[in-house]
Amino acid sequence: MLILHLLNHVDRVGNGIVNVAVDLACLQARAGHDVWVASKGGAYESLLAKHGVRHVRLDQSRRPMIIWRALRDLRALIRRERIEVVHAHMVTGYVLARLLRPGASWRLVATVHNEWQRSSTLMRGADRIITLSEGGVDRLAARGLPRPRLRVVRNGVIGSPRDEGAAAPVLALRQPAIVTVAGMYERKGIADLIVAFDALGAPHSNAQLYIVGEGPDRPRFEALARQLPSAERIHFEGFQPAPRAYLRDAALFVLASHTEPFGLVLAEARDCGCAIVATAVDGAPEALDRGRAGLLVPPHNPPALTAAMARLLEDPAEQGRWRDAARENVDWLRVERQHRETLAVYQDAFAR
Repeated sequence: MLILHLLNHVDRVGNGIVNVAVDLACLQARAGHDVWVASKGGAYESLLAKHGVRHVRLDQSRRPMIIWRALRDLRALIRRERIEVVHAHMVTGYVLARLLRPGASWRLVATVHNEWQRSSTLMRGADRIITLSEGGVDRLAARGLPRPRLRVVRNGVIGSPRDEGAAAPVLALRQPAIVTVAGMYERKGIADLIVAFDALGAPHSNAQLYIVGEGPDRPRFEALARQLPSAERIHFEGFQPAPRAYLRDAALFVLASHTEPFGLVLAEARDCGCAIVATAVDGAPEALDRGRAGLLVPPHNPPALTAAMARLLEDPAEQGRWRDAARENVDWLRVERQHRETLAVYQDAFAR
């Protein structure tokens, strides 16, 4: 099969959409398919080349002349390479491909990675639309996307080509270490987590909070932390290219998101054997086997986060049981499963 993935960029900045698409492209090429990635470029170009994926520069910046050139160049690429499947992972790439789709024999597949974005409804015209959870089907259908075209392919991360040959840094976090790995955005619930951590109070005055990630709301979160008694125990670590080092050394992993279509980091935390606390939103319960692999609490609820963290910090035996539970039934979180199911969606787009 001749497959083209469309992305804004392939930078190594912790972007889950990019990580998923890069993994898929590498595994598809490894399986013998001819695979291209078109984007503005970035650090993952060398990894793609190593796995036989051809990267083509395609600037999709939202300016009229650049978009016109991108449309022209995308049409030429599809025709020249006789592409059979165009897989769009971001809205701009989808719109470009959709403009070229009428009358063409190739199929357009779109993955709605961020179903909470209003712009995701634009993807309703794809031949097949991939969502990341069973709940995502209902949510997207309710927003007008055609249910017969919706398919579920949950994210996989275990065995990612991005981890091949990577040195495993060893950290010595101050314990007990509570870790979160997330973009610094309001929707990730970072403020809730900071408030909940501070409320642990004197019984857990030695606990440390490590916030791994970068984003536009970081200054606001830092300002909030500075106002609290626990300020010196809240550590903003920024973007880390190897966040698993933090997961391996964590007493607890917490994801306090307000919205979370699936969350690659939950799969990574399970693979590292973390005791996990997460909010019960969107696809997070599915990523945690409906609460069998991690504690689920309501979103927007710092007291519930505080209670869950205190419960695990105060009972090492229970913390150990949740570590063991996280490691159980993780084969379905492997990238190979996601790769196989994605190919099945491509084939389905041709069959019907």
